[in-house]
Amino acid sequence: MVERAIILAAGMGSRLRPLTDSKPKALLEYQGRTMLEHVVERITEAGINKIIINVHHHAEMVMDFIKTKQYSGFEIEFSDERDLLMDTGGGILKARWFLDQKDPFLVHNIDIYSDFNLHDLFDAHISGKSLATLAVSDRETSRNLLVDENNLLCGWRNNTTGESIIVHQRDKLKGVAFSGIHVIDPGIFKIIDREDPFPMTNAYLELAENYPIQTWDHTGSTWVDMAHRSNFAELN
Repeated sequence: MVERAIILAAGMGSRLRPLTDSKPKALLEYQGRTMLEHVVERITEAGINKIIINVHHHAEMVMDFIKTKQYSGFEIEFSDERDLLMDTGGGILKARWFLDQKDPFLVHNIDIYSDFNLHDLFDAHISGKSLATLAVSDRETSRNLLVDENNLLCGWRNNTTGESIIVHQRDKLKGVAFSGIHVIDPGIFKIIDREDPFPMTNAYLELAENYPIQTWDHTGSTWVDMAHRSNFAELN
């Protein structure tokens, strides 16, 4: 059902400096293993056997680390962004050669720790027949996605500045926090065709005007943004 995944690991890790001055955040350790090991294990345990990792900051270290692990039973490729950091949306499009198959694929940020069942997310995507399904939860955040009673993406709000983008006006819109884990139908590659860096959240808001972008709520499960040093220290 979902056999391929991209791990977005190309970021600079700015919020974790100085820890990321000499190594990529993907190789920072918590609970005795690197972020990369945690995410690879999580998605392979869900039955995914084809993975691509985008790399930019200390890219060679990430690639060398994977070689030393000598993983077997699944395939790992790399999308090299050393010449130009592509942001989340551009990173997905750059890896199109690997992801554009007949089945949906998973997108997982490298710095996310969670324990919800990925198969529940996969099932929600398949049954919802949407272009993309975004894992979300009810938690405090500086920026909310706005969804309707059917959990479809209708807008976005910056809770600090008050700025908002409303794609579909509804009587009631609920604010939810995007969790950095999503499933995308490969049909998206027929809709978006660009080679520049761009954030995927912006693309989702544009797509939501004409295509169903749904959310799946995992409130109650564990979710930690490992890009914050306080969270990183806590899990260690």
